[in-house]
Amino acid sequence: MRKIIVPIDFSEHSEYALRAAATIAKKENAEVIALHMLELSDTVLTKADSEKDMETVFYLKLAEKKFNEFLEKPYLEGVNVTPLVKHFKVFSEISAVADEHNVDLIIMGSHGTSGLSELFVGSNTEKVVRYSNVPVLVVKNDVEASTFDNVVYATDFSEASIPAFKKAISILSAGVVLHLLHVNVPGDSFKSSDEIEAKVASFLEKADGNLDRLPSVHYVSDYTVERGILNHAAKHNLDLIAVSTHGRTGISHFFEGSISEDVANHSSLPVMTFKL
Repeated sequence: MRKIIVPIDFSEHSEYALRAAATIAKKENAEVIALHMLELSDTVLTKADSEKDMETVFYLKLAEKKFNEFLEKPYLEGVNVTPLVKHFKVFSEISAVADEHNVDLIIMGSHGTSGLSELFVGSNTEKVVRYSNVPVLVVKNDVEASTFDNVVYATDFSEASIPAFKKAISILSAGVVLHLLHVNVPGDSFKSSDEIEAKVASFLEKADGNLDRLPSVHYVSDYTVERGILNHAAKHNLDLIAVSTHGRTGISHFFEGSISEDVANHSSLPVMTFKL
């Protein structure tokens, strides 16, 4: 891993993300790009060019000063940090910045949800999870990334999910205990034990060229995939949940939802998503 990008909005949760990035960067000798999105108002953007340019420079200088002060953290000592201020108006453009700088991982802080309050839905974090081609790590608490020793990777073991699985293997540090998880749910997607085992074997043969990971595969049954993943993670005291996302948009996303977004939304654990 060479580059990690962390969006900064000066909140407590963005500092959680920055601390996690610092830990990973020290371990991987990676660069951290700390990104502040200066969302200029419509009033500024619609002014005459000369006036707009002057006001934009003022806000940029103000943001840079506050940003530099925010980055004066003891845990960033020895870390190669590149501050970057962009005056985009929409937060979803983070993925464009990540592509431009050939970033390997985006780390974001999120409030998440509890109960019926869907605070995460429609948030900046959800937009990045949905649209980013780069893996996204969502953290909600002050976690030590170095403690990601036991990781569950939930997948449907389809052939289409093999590239995302390979990306996950390349991102996750060596020495991590990786649990592969299949959640069997009622309905049209229900499969017998023989069908699941055959699908898993075919997946591993194509992804790894062998069946060495077979002992690390877990099978659970639950009413939804999300519940199966979260219950398994809690039961086995795991440190990180990894899951692939289709990045569905528009009306198909509205009706079908996204398992990865639901898991990232409701999990108290860090969640890493990989786009198919």
